[in-house]
Amino acid sequence: MSFDFTSIINRHGQDAIAVDGIGIPGGAAPAAPQDGFDFIPMWVADMNFPVVPTIQDAIIERVKQPHFGYFAPREEYFSKIIEWQSRRNDVVGLEPKHIGYENGVLGGVISTLNAFAAPGDEVLVHSPTYIGFTNSLTNAGFRIVHSPLKLDESGVWRMDFEDMERVLSERTIHAAIFCSPHNPTGRVWEREEIERAMEIYAKHDCVVISDEIWSDIILPGHKHVPTQSVSEDARNRTVALYAPSKTFNLAGLVGSYHIIYNDYLRDRVLAQSSKPHYNEMNVLSMHALLGAYEPEGYAWVDELREVIAGNVDWACDFIATHFDGVRVSKPQGTYMLFLDCTEWCERCGRDIDWILNAGWRVGVGWQDGRPFHGPCHIRVNLALPLARVKEAFERLDRYVFNA
Repeated sequence: MSFDFTSIINRHGQDAIAVDGIGIPGGAAPAAPQDGFDFIPMWVADMNFPVVPTIQDAIIERVKQPHFGYFAPREEYFSKIIEWQSRRNDVVGLEPKHIGYENGVLGGVISTLNAFAAPGDEVLVHSPTYIGFTNSLTNAGFRIVHSPLKLDESGVWRMDFEDMERVLSERTIHAAIFCSPHNPTGRVWEREEIERAMEIYAKHDCVVISDEIWSDIILPGHKHVPTQSVSEDARNRTVALYAPSKTFNLAGLVGSYHIIYNDYLRDRVLAQSSKPHYNEMNVLSMHALLGAYEPEGYAWVDELREVIAGNVDWACDFIATHFDGVRVSKPQGTYMLFLDCTEWCERCGRDIDWILNAGWRVGVGWQDGRPFHGPCHIRVNLALPLARVKEAFERLDRYVFNA
């Protein structure tokens, strides 16, 4: 490895919610551990690895310039995104006019919905569902209609196309959120699956918001297929949302971008996003992207994917051999696990609150899966050095599932 994915970095006192947000009464954060156990952050979906050094270099060089007035995005900002999408996702025909800054993916989701729907309208979303979708849509007054994913006989999450067709036929829905790769299940959709989903959306004239923020973190044997690439219709009905923040651990700098090929869609989204005057790029956020999309960034992501794949393999094997009654569909992308503890709870006479709290007491900071529409589920972040992953699961083995 050319980059550091083994050092245990101390994030305490450095404004990191993942470690400094624990123990807040009444919140969604894990409780603080009991004496004798340090805290292992496995709940917030950010990484516990140092960033690729070119990001820091780019920010430092810009900070050396003693002026931070109004600015416009550099031409390089757009060319770097175009090159990244071409090399990583085989995207062709992408031009600067198709790219627009978004102050976070969820901001782009709401701007798009406000452009093509009104508060009170229904929006189709798959479940399990990313909690950010639930909160942002609810706050903006939209009504979520779920189409549940199904586990097939091999334990792979699949879209239920018949259910999607039924829901869209029976209700008045003209906007859908498509999560690719899917969060929280980690499913990387195959081209044929995306094609079929997009055919259904087209039949019912749905504007599609495709959240592809996880598209760089794809595990071996799988490939991200951009939603807009599967057909000309998909290219013209889809607002795709990307960001370097998930890939390079830059969420604290804020900065996402949309790709919208259709002129009409793009005009409407830009009009909406301009109205609240929130959607302005930060100059340091721009330079962070420029530093991330350097050659070293490409190499860093390749190594990151190897590290995450190793963590996922180790954790899934450990679960299979040590946690009888706990099920997990091995993710194909992202660095999250979505554990189903239903069988264990039924056999042991415990509930999901007991499991969560038992883990928190020994410093395993995992996340309640119920807000993601997993009724007896826990969401686990594996973007840590493998030594910390092993320590966490060994504590779960000793003090929780086999106590």
